[in-house]
Amino acid sequence: MLEIRPTCEHCNKKLAFDSQEAMICTFECTYCIDCVENILQQVCPNCGGGFEKRPIRPENVLKKYPVSTKVIHKPVDLKAHLERINKT
Repeated sequence: MLEIRPTCEHCNKKLAFDSQEAMICTFECTYCIDCVENILQQVCPNCGGGFEKRPIRPENVLKKYPVSTKVIHKPVDLKAHLERINKT
């Protein structure tokens, strides 16, 4: 089950459980769509994979399966990230 993390790992923007802006990679690294498209160039800085829109957990199951409250805020070293993705 997805954690549904509450913020963008790079800019720390709040991403509600039903956010249309939340993007995740296969390891559930979570970023806002603005960071994914305009900063990260669609490449996860942690695993090198791509992103997909995060599914929305139905509101009627939130009590039984709550979303995560754990904030992971680790801004990306953009210079190193861009160098890594431009090598390929």
